Amino acid sequence: MATKVLVPLLGEGVEEVTVTKWLKKEGDSVDELEPLLEVNTDKVDTEIPAPVSGTVLKILTEEGVPAKVGAVLAFIGKPGESVEGSSPAAVTKTESKGEDRKIVAPQPETLDVKSATKQDSGFISPVVAKIAAEHGVNLQDVQGTGLNGRITKNDVLSFVESGQKTIDHGPQTMVDRPSSITASASGDQLIKHTVIRKQIAEHMVMSKHTSPHVLTVMEADMTHVVKHRSTNKEVFERDGVNLTFTAYFMMAIVSGLKANPHVNASWTDEGIRIHKDINLGMATALGEEGLIVPVIKGADNLSLLAMARAVNDLAARARAKKLQPDEVKGGTFTLTNHGTSGSLFAFPVINQPQSGILGVGAMQKRVIVIEDAIAIRPMVYLSFTFDHRILDGAAADRFLMKVKETMENWA
Repeated sequence: MATKVLVPLLGEGVEEVTVTKWLKKEGDSVDELEPLLEVNTDKVDTEIPAPVSGTVLKILTEEGVPAKVGAVLAFIGKPGESVEGSSPAAVTKTESKGEDRKIVAPQPETLDVKSATKQDSGFISPVVAKIAAEHGVNLQDVQGTGLNGRITKNDVLSFVESGQKTIDHGPQTMVDRPSSITASASGDQLIKHTVIRKQIAEHMVMSKHTSPHVLTVMEADMTHVVKHRSTNKEVFERDGVNLTFTAYFMMAIVSGLKANPHVNASWTDEGIRIHKDINLGMATALGEEGLIVPVIKGADNLSLLAMARAVNDLAARARAKKLQPDEVKGGTFTLTNHGTSGSLFAFPVINQPQSGILGVGAMQKRVIVIEDAIAIRPMVYLSFTFDHRILDGAAADRFLMKVKETMENWA
């Protein structure tokens, strides 16, 4: 019987993915755990490996089409083998009680990698299974640090670094994709929307339709931060950390949110939800592909060194498309450092359902007046866009003033 390729559970709260790329086509042979397709959820691309070796008999979900967790994406089997059904369908069970019906999508089966099972290793994601197979890792020997002891990608990589051998699976091939650029008779080009671009567009329009956006702008003197960074940059580099200005802004935001808890909040129909944890999103450009917002969880518990390390790690993995779906969820406030491209100040769009977003402009030396004397100082504009349903102008300004004072009084 042909084997079904199902949409796996890729993270907490992930109910749907979008197929972005098939790495194999119908009729191609595929090895067990060899990447079969790529899917996207919350702008994070993830490879789905083949559950078994065989021939791709039937592809049910085309590129660009969404699919629910548990849905059948394709069939793998022996050439000529029949498949069950010809259209994608979620593998669900129905429980009925009176007129109420509840559809429950099952947990995807755990891949059998080096005798690891769902019972002894918890849910193993396709990425973890793939890495374990590539390096010959027995997952029973790996200590999981994820939620409820779940084994993460970093757990496996750390285990490999301890001296495990690798297995060479040979080169992997990818099928050619049609060009996403078409030309008209008039000479105009039509660049087809990518999944990420569609998601960005939908989220931005939804945000502007959801919240009354208000902008307040202040200017911060970066003299003390510049001096501190210059003094400590080499020290941080010894620990393998690049001390960027972004880390300072993130720390200043933490100070602002601690002093003004109502900014670390979301709007609900029942009331304003004040978040206990401070989880900072960091808008990261992906070139022409758009942007993504990885989240630093528990940012209020981090030192400057730990913050800088987290900023380095998430930014690098975001650009390398190696983020996990859970790493772009749960943010309570967002920073966008638009100054990296030369912008002085901007009107950022709120990352729903958060109360606001802080934009940081390019740092420039400007002439300012200090105690009736003219001085030249490195200055930045801080642009705070806030949801006027949650915050009034005075509350928003108190938060932004705390961010400004933190930067200007850095010691």
